[in-house]
Amino acid sequence: MSTPRFGLQARFLAGSAVVLLVVVAIVGLMLVRQAAAQREALRNSGEVLSQVFDQGVRERGTALANALADTLINPLYYSDLAAIGAAVRNTARQKSVSYVLVYDPDGRLIHDGSFDVAGYGQPMNDPLAKAAVRSRKPLVQESPSILEVDVPLAIGDQPLGGLRVGMNLAPVRAQEAKSMHALEQRMRETQRRELGWALGLMLLLLGFVCVMAFYVQYTLVRPIRWLGAAAQRIERGDYLIEAQATRRGDEVGELLRTFDRMSQSIARHDRDVRQMAYTDALTGLTNRLAFREALDHRLLRAQAAGRGLALLFIDIDEFKRVNDTLGHEAGDDALLQFAQHISSAVEQIGGDDALLARFGGDEFVILISQGQSSAAEIAKQLAERLVIDLGKPLHVQQREIFLGSSIGITLFPEDAGDATALLKNGDIAMYQAKLAGKNCFRYYSLAMDHAVERRLHLEQELRGAWERNELRLVYQPIFRTRDRMLCGVEVLLRWDHPALGAIPPSMFIDVAEQSGLIQIIGPKVLRAACEQAQQWPRNALGEELFISVNVSPKQLRNGDLLQEVESSLLGSGLAAARLHLELTETAVIGDEMLAVSLLEKLHRAGVKVWLDDFGTGFSGLSHLRQVPVDGVKIDRSFVADMERDPDDLALTTAIIAMAHALGITVVAEGVEQEAQFELLSQRGCDLVQGYWLGRPLEAAGLVSLLERGAMAAVR
Repeated sequence: MSTPRFGLQARFLAGSAVVLLVVVAIVGLMLVRQAAAQREALRNSGEVLSQVFDQGVRERGTALANALADTLINPLYYSDLAAIGAAVRNTARQKSVSYVLVYDPDGRLIHDGSFDVAGYGQPMNDPLAKAAVRSRKPLVQESPSILEVDVPLAIGDQPLGGLRVGMNLAPVRAQEAKSMHALEQRMRETQRRELGWALGLMLLLLGFVCVMAFYVQYTLVRPIRWLGAAAQRIERGDYLIEAQATRRGDEVGELLRTFDRMSQSIARHDRDVRQMAYTDALTGLTNRLAFREALDHRLLRAQAAGRGLALLFIDIDEFKRVNDTLGHEAGDDALLQFAQHISSAVEQIGGDDALLARFGGDEFVILISQGQSSAAEIAKQLAERLVIDLGKPLHVQQREIFLGSSIGITLFPEDAGDATALLKNGDIAMYQAKLAGKNCFRYYSLAMDHAVERRLHLEQELRGAWERNELRLVYQPIFRTRDRMLCGVEVLLRWDHPALGAIPPSMFIDVAEQSGLIQIIGPKVLRAACEQAQQWPRNALGEELFISVNVSPKQLRNGDLLQEVESSLLGSGLAAARLHLELTETAVIGDEMLAVSLLEKLHRAGVKVWLDDFGTGFSGLSHLRQVPVDGVKIDRSFVADMERDPDDLALTTAIIAMAHALGITVVAEGVEQEAQFELLSQRGCDLVQGYWLGRPLEAAGLVSLLERGAMAAVR
């Protein structure tokens, strides 16, 4: 009996070979698929890592640039290089910031953060400069080593220049490459080990091929696919990845845990970036960017529901004085107290939907949504409460300070239909509250827009008016009552505009005060008046005329008044005793400590100081004992009614008597009738001025009057 040529063993071997080939083929296919999946996961992870790092740098650069841009608006507007440099250096010190450049509208460098600014005024010629200067909206540019965020700077439609913040990409690329290399190494190790496991199991036990296939699928393919899906979610910006609670101790488990830690780190970084971008660092309140996004969203909801909104724009009155006199730490303390008062009032009155934000500096904004009562009514109640609460004293550095607030209210849809217009209207209304005397609130109206436009036009025209010879000085004669002799003049400023004609001082002086131009014009007036007075002849008694120059409260507070006076006297050769400075009573009382220190220095220099508009302030005669002044000018409102109003006559008499008792000269202004002159003379008033005595004169007219030896009896 012949032995079968293809027996059971052969069949078994053949079957085993077939099974082995099938298993090998299956395992081979699985390994190929696994390698492809790993490559796909590696590629996706690389792309996600690159995008995450790039997005992080982009968002940080944008946040830094926007924050710095808000800080630079006022310093750039007033060409305050010191403040610009301080802000630029503060940002340039940030980690990963390569450079910070501030330039004017023509692309010339204003500041680069250095103390000498070697390239000041020079055009920027680097490859990214041209696009940055040409752009009229925020722009992000990228070179192989730098990611640059460009932000144009402007006030309204007036361009001020721009800001360039360069972020160094080298550390980012290095970290990205390191992370990618680590991930690639992990995947390669996993691939090698899993291949060894597969080959070993095939050699040891062929019968477990199917189990091995299931094992590979369960322990390797599924985690890798999960990693790929998670990486794609991160790529789409979804950083909330559920952690894989695995206890596996192999490379896949380590990879899963590593990926978990990486995704959590990315999520924390995203939260930190969002918090930096949307939260005010000092107060913890919503910042300008987040408020604007919320305002846009709520406007859409209000339009769809036909509901109203109210916007309150709050500005702290005289806040700059706190920073200037007590320092920025005290200013931050005051801001925190203000924020707490505002938050408390908003919680009690504004309702659950009210949103409070700090816009930067001393500006706060509140958004009121319509609830059970109208938004306008809630805004009114809240504004009334805030005027009272914010007018209360603050305790800062063991001192009690009074500031107050100016609040502007604008309504949707009555006043505007979009966020930009609402914010502009709130700012305008707040500005009108300041003009109304501060520590109050005002509603926006269309008339305010026209008033602001006219005021802005006047401010623009006033810039450079001195250089265009549109501003001129005139001189109001001042006479002694005892001998009716011309002994001095008050220097007055007049503006003759080529198109608008003669603009009243009451209009353009207020514009100069509010815009800060008075700090530029004031020193020029002082220097020109001193130079002119030095050329005048003596009066009929051989006396040299004194000149009385008005000084703005802003000039008093900026700390440069003493240097400006000394420079004007030195440059003109005018004797210090011939210069009288006129300060308003309210300006001196508003910052008495600073005023006393400055006036004492002026006294030592030989300059005399008068209090103008005396009697209209809140202090009365009691402050004359603390403030070292040489003279007071009785306000024209008391002089005008002396003949008819016994109270005005009694008050004028009391001022003269009290001032003389303290050794202070008394000047009366607004004398327009002889009877007023006689009443003042009888009561011992030292000096008088007014239209009855003489109208303001040009320099030539004043010289002619001196040469005639005119006295008060001759009009």
